[in-house]
Amino acid sequence: MVTGGLGGSGGAVRADVDGPVATLLIDNPGKRNALTAAMWRAIPQLLADLAADPAVKVVVVAGAGGTFCAGADLDDAAAIAADGEDSVAVHAERALAAFPKPTIARIDGFCVGGGCQLAVACDLRFAGDDSRFGITPAKLGIVYPRSTTRRLVALVGPSRAKLLLFTGELLDARTAERIGLVDTVVAADTLAATVRDTAAVIAGRSQLSVHSAKAIIDGWDGPVRQNLTEVAEGIAAFRQRRAPRWPSG
Repeated sequence: MVTGGLGGSGGAVRADVDGPVATLLIDNPGKRNALTAAMWRAIPQLLADLAADPAVKVVVVAGAGGTFCAGADLDDAAAIAADGEDSVAVHAERALAAFPKPTIARIDGFCVGGGCQLAVACDLRFAGDDSRFGITPAKLGIVYPRSTTRRLVALVGPSRAKLLLFTGELLDARTAERIGLVDTVVAADTLAATVRDTAAVIAGRSQLSVHSAKAIIDGWDGPVRQNLTEVAEGIAAFRQRRAPRWPSG
């Protein structure tokens, strides 16, 4: 089911909901899913709608037509760069990083520039073995935003981040996996099924546990509270060898 599509002429970002899993789809295949300013601008609102939907447990970020995202549309790149930390790209990235539910980047084909920006903002990254990665501001004379750079450093470490940013060279999927830019690489023809199965597993777990783990890992330092009703149900289901019926859905 398509819940919304925004972005204007030449490309769009839309949210497709299938049970507990939503797919945030980047759809501009004529430009390898390059993101126009309007497409970047659409992402925070779509994410807000998915966050407010209690039926949605996991969001998959993907590209249409066999390519994840080739970055920002060059027609808009200079204007986006001029806005720096206040750009529509940074706002979209921050909205994705702050999204309260688990997010998975499903990466096939090219994941370059702004595409990597979005992938790094996800919780998990799964890639097909034919995918290619590049962080390319040095090829365009663009200074990567501070928050974006720090998020990359947290993922791959300072030395690897410098190499990626200094050279702007493309990496193959196995190299990206080795340096920690992606979590899992699978055969390209099994990527969609692998992500679908992983999302289904996450959606079937205690959402209290999942959301709390995400918040703690991402730096939340508030009090940790148990829901004893959920604990009791989880233990009972384990003993009875059945799927748990979580009180929170």
